[in-house]
Amino acid sequence: MSGPDARDAAPDSGTRRVAGYSVPGEGSSVAISIATVIALFALWWVATHFGWIRDIFLPQPERIFTSFIEAWNGEIQGGKPLWEHFMWSLIRVFAAFALACVTAIPVGIAMGVSRVWRGIFDPPVEFYRPLPPLAYLPLIVIWFGIEETAKIVLIYLACFAPLAMAARAGVKSVMIEQINAAYSMGASKWQVIRHVIIPAAMPEIFTGMRIAIGFGWTTLVAAEMVAATAGLGQMVLNASNFLRTDVVIMGIVVIGAVAYLFDLLMRRIERLVVPWKGKA
Repeated sequence: MSGPDARDAAPDSGTRRVAGYSVPGEGSSVAISIATVIALFALWWVATHFGWIRDIFLPQPERIFTSFIEAWNGEIQGGKPLWEHFMWSLIRVFAAFALACVTAIPVGIAMGVSRVWRGIFDPPVEFYRPLPPLAYLPLIVIWFGIEETAKIVLIYLACFAPLAMAARAGVKSVMIEQINAAYSMGASKWQVIRHVIIPAAMPEIFTGMRIAIGFGWTTLVAAEMVAATAGLGQMVLNASNFLRTDVVIMGIVVIGAVAYLFDLLMRRIERLVVPWKGKA
């Protein structure tokens, strides 16, 4: 093989060819990400140690690590250890996320395959989707009180809309030729949905799941404003009242790290479940 086709087929750990264009590979992207993190950390260290930024606005990196140790041992305000805050937040976010997956994905698929279901669910979903969670937080408290149900419902609503929209978009991305081919082989409507539409929509659904869990963690702080005594969001809010910027940043780092690790897990599962994604 020679010519452009040979160049396109040549293996390259750094780049790959898509429609005649070079696309950076995973290896080069990871290296750039690591270099960016190191550069930002170095800038943070220099800015705080040379007094460019006051400590109350941005503490030194060592202070953040010290705050993590103190929080882990329960030596900050409230007396609860960090792992307890972490477990409560994890339960709230993943309970809401699991409930959203169970309900939003079928709703999104139904919206994609049926005009009737699209007409039923599209107005309410599109109406509340752009609303910030703090806008309907008072209503959630009135309806569900100040117990755990209100917190989970608030996070659930934040996760529901992006999941439903992603599932609907995934159904719409299925090629009509695939559906017609299944019908021509004698498949029923439910068989087409199960064996053609859902597998073809899975890449979009996984993207929606990754977006939804991000919204879940974003809504966590608002959810834990509702009479919470434990949780990462509650810890951050409480620390801000005492101007403990080091604890605030430490909580933000923990929340971001957990969300990022879950996103990496979702990417791994996506590669196993839909290995054909991104391949011609």
